[in-house]
Amino acid sequence: MSMQASSGFRIGSLAAWFQADRDKRRQAIGQAREAIRNLDPAIQAWACVSPEEAGGDGPLAAIPVGIKDVLETKELPTEYGSALYRGRRGTEDAALVRELRRAGAFVMGKTHTAAFAYRTPAVTRNPRNLEHTPGGSSSGSAAAVAAGMAPLAVGTQTLGSVLRPASYCGVTGFKPTFGLFSTEGLLTMSPSLDTLGFFTETAEDMLLLWQALGRSVDGAGPLTFGVPEPLPAAEPPMAEAFRGTLTALRSQGLRIEPLSIAPMLERLVEETRIVMFYEGARSHEGRYRQYGDRLLDLAELVTDGLRIPEGRYQEAIAYIADSKQRMAACYETAPVILAPAATGPAPQGLSSTGDPRMNSPWTAMGVPAISIPLPVNGLPLGLQLTAAHGQDARVLRAAAAVSRLL
Repeated sequence: MSMQASSGFRIGSLAAWFQADRDKRRQAIGQAREAIRNLDPAIQAWACVSPEEAGGDGPLAAIPVGIKDVLETKELPTEYGSALYRGRRGTEDAALVRELRRAGAFVMGKTHTAAFAYRTPAVTRNPRNLEHTPGGSSSGSAAAVAAGMAPLAVGTQTLGSVLRPASYCGVTGFKPTFGLFSTEGLLTMSPSLDTLGFFTETAEDMLLLWQALGRSVDGAGPLTFGVPEPLPAAEPPMAEAFRGTLTALRSQGLRIEPLSIAPMLERLVEETRIVMFYEGARSHEGRYRQYGDRLLDLAELVTDGLRIPEGRYQEAIAYIADSKQRMAACYETAPVILAPAATGPAPQGLSSTGDPRMNSPWTAMGVPAISIPLPVNGLPLGLQLTAAHGQDARVLRAAAAVSRLL
């Protein structure tokens, strides 16, 4: 599902926006608003849409962006996806919102999120099949791009909340290196894990965005790709698609080597959960004392997280630190590592936002990771690519190259 104007301009294509002049971009904003009016009553990606007109200069001038509703925005409400905060307005833009505005971007509106960027699902539906979840917690951002209502949206990832929705909705989701973008103005869950991220239609679009934000895309490409051995346990559609992808890439000359990291990744899933629960409970303890069980799933996180001893938390932190060192050595052998971007296709219904286990180990290690759509029939599936800490350009270029091959 992607909205196309009568002129042939496709709203969801960031490349098309970059090729258009300023007047064409302003005209396309009107077309994007029309797309939202037509499509969003069924999808419900947007928590609110800005009444403002586009302004600003720079490489992203007059290009609309959706902002996840856990990031502060000066002119628009920030309600954390919770009815408890309905009508809440901040007074300043988050640091990333300021950076996007400096580059000329137009904040089209706020996108729905799972409450407090945790587990209680948003109202958003998957544009590829309205009976399925778009994933969480960056539900609205992924759906807005997938439906062609915006060429760009911002999400956040503490476990898998950018890459998993991208996989479920059939778009590209990118989680940069931890700490590369300031989290000032973001609702905190886990300071050791919280990372900002982006959604675009394609990997090529993400490369264009990276350049527009003043980041380098220079450097050598990977000579060898790695893959966990044994392959991560996934649902049959994902397992089949992932194995088929590896075969297809090898047939086109890519070197893909097995890496004995599967046991480490499996343990990292649990250690990362410990860190998130421990830190999340302390981040939201005051909120829990105010609202109690009205916080729904977040209330359970706080009560469970406060029971975790500090020693157990420090054990998890130490294991993650050791894993980072082991992975750094693996990336010297295989500069880009491939893995499924989710356990399978988007689950039916809206009661669950999905399982983050394919993403959380890489989030814990702070490395850049991207999900790109796989060419499949039926519900979307994503391929996850990761690279060493700070090698964001490398993984973006690799994703664009693999997308072209597939």
